[in-house]
Amino acid sequence: MKLHKQSSRRDEELPNTQMNPPYSPKTLKHPTRSLPRSINYLLKEQRLLFILVGILIGSTFFIIQPSLSHLSTSSEPRSSIPRSYNALNHESLSTVSSYTDVLPVKGFNFGVDRASGTGRVPVGVGRKRMRIVVTGGAGFVGSHLVDKLIKRGDDVIVIDNFFTGRKENVKHHFGNPRFELIRHDVVEPILLEVDQIYHLACPASPVHYKYNPTNVMGTLNMLGLAKRIGARFLLTSTSEVYGDPLEHPQKETYWGHVNPIGVRSCYDEGKRTAETLTMDYHRGAGVEVRIARIFNTYGPRMCLDDGRVVSNFVAQAIRKQPMTVYGDGKQTRSFQYVSDLVDGLVALMEGEHIGPFNLGNPGEFTMLELAGVVKEVIDPSASIEFRANTADDPHKRKPDISKAKELLNWEPKVSLREGLPLMVNDFRDRILNEDEGKGN
Repeated sequence: MKLHKQSSRRDEELPNTQMNPPYSPKTLKHPTRSLPRSINYLLKEQRLLFILVGILIGSTFFIIQPSLSHLSTSSEPRSSIPRSYNALNHESLSTVSSYTDVLPVKGFNFGVDRASGTGRVPVGVGRKRMRIVVTGGAGFVGSHLVDKLIKRGDDVIVIDNFFTGRKENVKHHFGNPRFELIRHDVVEPILLEVDQIYHLACPASPVHYKYNPTNVMGTLNMLGLAKRIGARFLLTSTSEVYGDPLEHPQKETYWGHVNPIGVRSCYDEGKRTAETLTMDYHRGAGVEVRIARIFNTYGPRMCLDDGRVVSNFVAQAIRKQPMTVYGDGKQTRSFQYVSDLVDGLVALMEGEHIGPFNLGNPGEFTMLELAGVVKEVIDPSASIEFRANTADDPHKRKPDISKAKELLNWEPKVSLREGLPLMVNDFRDRILNEDEGKGN
């Protein structure tokens, strides 16, 4: 009985144990006690004191600083010119000018006249960075134009199908965020957003334009683009629009003497048609246009074997081959260095005159005289080989550039004897390079 009573007492005590669970700290925690602990944390180690000192220092700075500025301003002599303007002239402008040699600012050139201590007007101020497309920009002339535009701070898009252009001509711009290269044939439309269009895309040598004339369709597409986006359009036409001229030297008012069905007519008449389309878009659709008539141009990056007389003579002399003279060699040409042409194109695009403008060097040479200059520069022992003349070859060609001098303030600066060695160095390096492909 006693065992039974003890077991029953244990059974009665068990529910009481379950009703009173063991002690747990969480059950004793009260939310009202968290506030005193936070205050206690701030009071320890003088944390509150440091906070109050920091607030006091900050408030003192903001209260005293405007007062100091007012005192310094009142101590200066009064001027009718705003203080910010004086600071720009005497401090900021001189500081920027000292860095322009190493840090170009969007193509702008800043400077100070140190003799008088006054600031001069920065070149290019007020001119925004342009977004420009150059068709044929990987070619001979186009790549030099791209160099100039990139150097002055513009964004440049090059369109080229590489029929005569070469990636090597623009590879030094790869990686530049302001340069883009698009492989595209302008005989097909393209959509872009640009401010200016330099239309150079067209084979310019007889070897190439007889195979692939692109004057009309490419020009039509680029004019359509200029119309849609409101861009200014520059057409690079040619002295070939004068044909075999009866006027010498040739002025822009001369209408030309061209065989419309000859072997050269695809280029001659193609450029004449391109000029017609350009003026029709200007008169009919209000497109801003410029027209340049380019005369013979030479320089680095020309195609090695494109059939043009300067590149032919130079390449043949370097390869120790006879220089080929067609006909009696008495026909004349005028030769301008590529940098002069690029300067003329930019001056025309940035100017307010439509044109057409002759862009060429009025210095006139016969083919025999040109061969003599090439011999002087490359190899005095080089020989000459005469061959029958080609059809429709002009007898004389010399530009009258008085219009460009007057309205564009442009004229060539580099003589043939100064520019030819620069071209020869480029040709020699490419010819001696075994990786150079023929015609590239």
